Amino acid sequence: MRIAVYCGAAEGNDPAYLRTAVRLGEWIAREGHELVYGAGKVGMMGAVADTVLRAGGRVTGVIPRFMVEFGWCHESLSECIVTDSMSDRKKKMCEMSDAMIALPGGAGTLEEITEVISWQRLGLNDSPCVFFNEGGYYDPVREMYTRMTDRGFMEQEALEQVLFSAEIDEIDRFIHGFQGRGRTASGGY
Repeated sequence: MRIAVYCGAAEGNDPAYLRTAVRLGEWIAREGHELVYGAGKVGMMGAVADTVLRAGGRVTGVIPRFMVEFGWCHESLSECIVTDSMSDRKKKMCEMSDAMIALPGGAGTLEEITEVISWQRLGLNDSPCVFFNEGGYYDPVREMYTRMTDRGFMEQEALEQVLFSAEIDEIDRFIHGFQGRGRTASGGY
């Protein structure tokens, strides 16, 4: 199974976040999954990729050309796919992946997982989406999604298609037991 992990080039100011990236990378490698991520070499990105690589796992990075030119690309990836833009990167990662997980991160991380959840609601992404909620990091997002549901802007079924958890076993069960709504829209992303 290919697991897209959204995370940033920063480590955050709590060592628990970096430990979470390592824990997720260990699980990906141990279970024989492949990591698909943004190809960065530092911060949370570097930690999860390095962990999977050290364990002998496969890591595919997807990165826009301008980031390669800035020297931000991890040099030891199993495969590196260079795209023309950030939009192309997100589309490619979604197309390649069977599940999406957001580690604690910044605005880009939040935007990426939110977009694939939106695509899920439109029938363009039939993969499970997970907020790795280390230390309650994503509690405010969960509260907002619940508010959207309570106020009639999101269906309860759509809310149930997203998991907020910091437990690897729960994430594993959610991903393997996920019953998507099926792709209903025609055309590309």
